[in-house]
Amino acid sequence: MSQLTNLYKDEVDFSVLALQDKDFAKVLKSNGQLDFSNPESVQQLTESLLKRDFNLQISLPPDRLCPPVSNRLNYLLWIQSLLETTSDSYDDTHDPEREVIGLDIGTGSSCIYPLLACSKLPKWRFIGTDIDERSMQFAKQNVQQNAMGNRIKLLQTQADGLLIPLDTVGIESIDFTICNPPFYTSVSSLLASAQSKQRPPFSACTGSESEMVTPGGEVAFVSRMVDQSLILKERVQWYSSMLGILSSVTVLVERLKKEGIGNFAVTEFVQGKTRRWGIAWSFGDLRPRMGVARGSGSVGKGCLPFPSEYAIVVSGGNASRAGQCVNDIISKLRLKWLWKFSIHTGIGFTQKAVWSRAARRHSVQNAVDGSEDDDDAALGFKIYVEAIVGEGQGVRVLVRWMKGHDSVLFESLCGMLKRKVEEGMRS
Repeated sequence: MSQLTNLYKDEVDFSVLALQDKDFAKVLKSNGQLDFSNPESVQQLTESLLKRDFNLQISLPPDRLCPPVSNRLNYLLWIQSLLETTSDSYDDTHDPEREVIGLDIGTGSSCIYPLLACSKLPKWRFIGTDIDERSMQFAKQNVQQNAMGNRIKLLQTQADGLLIPLDTVGIESIDFTICNPPFYTSVSSLLASAQSKQRPPFSACTGSESEMVTPGGEVAFVSRMVDQSLILKERVQWYSSMLGILSSVTVLVERLKKEGIGNFAVTEFVQGKTRRWGIAWSFGDLRPRMGVARGSGSVGKGCLPFPSEYAIVVSGGNASRAGQCVNDIISKLRLKWLWKFSIHTGIGFTQKAVWSRAARRHSVQNAVDGSEDDDDAALGFKIYVEAIVGEGQGVRVLVRWMKGHDSVLFESLCGMLKRKVEEGMRS
């Protein structure tokens, strides 16, 4: 199946890579270590990994950022998971036939995000933008030498121009944006950060000023993305950016909340000694799985989105009985509901809290006959029932919030279901 997979769960074995790539063998030290303070060694590692694992040939200038492959892949894997768990099919799985268009804001000389994704995902296409002419020259060369010109379109932009220029490229809508913005507010702050480190950086940095510095730093840069997203709204399903400073997450989440954007996701990317964070937001009502939306342990709970999953644990019983209990409860409600006994899973859609006393007094017949449109539903949910294996045993009923903007409505459903399931399993 065509999809991205995590190739770097374990550290790269440099000795094996040296046997597979003679150019990498030339920069590997006799003790099997790589000198990460040497820009040429770091660049060769990137080129060798792209060649071996993605069949990509790229040329990198010595005076521009050399992207770490594993870190960039982690970001793309997260984007893939966001799309998989917020698709119209509601099945949370990868669809190799889904056509996807992404925008890489600041694609850099390597054009690594578009090349990585397109090398593994034949149905994906990209727009890559950058304000740096030299970076664009190398990006175009890298796209051409990998025969990706029909799937990756590059556009040079201006520093004060639109970050998400959909109208400029003549595209009505895209699936996501991806971005690794400059961290620093000024050259002096960049130098001060470097001088404050008590030891040399783990990996050599060869970035140009435009890649490392922007007025206001990454918070100001991503805030510009938020400003533009408020105009474009659902023309982009997921707006996203990587962040290099933990405090930036708090500031930007507060900005999203201030704008009334409740459908957002926060994660972190950890590779070796490097930790980065990811933030994404959507104006749509399809909600990602909790592990995708709340994938950071270093970020305070106040910066994480409302939990999209609720677990009801019942001691004793079995999955079949609990599943029957769930189906009996939900099928009596005036909403759209489909239960599959073979896999103990159901999916439902409703316009309102039809389980409340007020709703039961004013029921709507079109919810009974199944004519309610999923697209118009205020709440979409999926319920899984599974046996708990191990000590204590029992059954877990997991309620997953799949669609909607109203967290109170989802909470209400979970509260009702918990009470009814516990009553039903006791009887």
